[in-house]
Amino acid sequence: MSTIYDFEAQTIKGETKPLADYKDKVLLILNTASKCGFTRQYADLQKLYEQYRDQGLEIIGFPSNQFGGQEPGSNEEVESFCQVNYGVTFPLFAKTDVRDETAHPVFQYLTEAAPFKGFDTTQPGGQKMDAFLREKMPQWMGDNSIKWNFTKFLVDREGNVVNRFESTVEPADLKGDIEALL
Repeated sequence: MSTIYDFEAQTIKGETKPLADYKDKVLLILNTASKCGFTRQYADLQKLYEQYRDQGLEIIGFPSNQFGGQEPGSNEEVESFCQVNYGVTFPLFAKTDVRDETAHPVFQYLTEAAPFKGFDTTQPGGQKMDAFLREKMPQWMGDNSIKWNFTKFLVDREGNVVNRFESTVEPADLKGDIEALL
């Protein structure tokens, strides 16, 4: 049976990094974008990282331009944007595809291990995303693929995917789930 440690990816600096380097860490893996309505989540993700990294949390961001062209810059531009605007110090990886047939193997694995369960339509943000995607990309709603930027996957210290949180879930709302694994 696979774990996240079976994969590797290119860092934002272009180096190949085995995810096995994160063994014994709790991981929050997500796809990101610099020009998205959810981009502001970088600030709270950085706060989570600062609060929990000494206890074993690693946050890993994968910029992607697959959702409305909201990550148009180069890897260097993405890294600079995240550092200058949000003080991001958690690891960023190279821009990559996270859905469809070109999805990076990491995201193929994550979406298989943690299927899409829908948006929380009891919340206004969940209602809006659900309605938007049903209208604009209805073909995306019937599978387990990433639906939009800032989809988050929580992975335990053994490399097993524990949970999936859609774009509309705020990073601060993950504290309880993170603390349970630390």
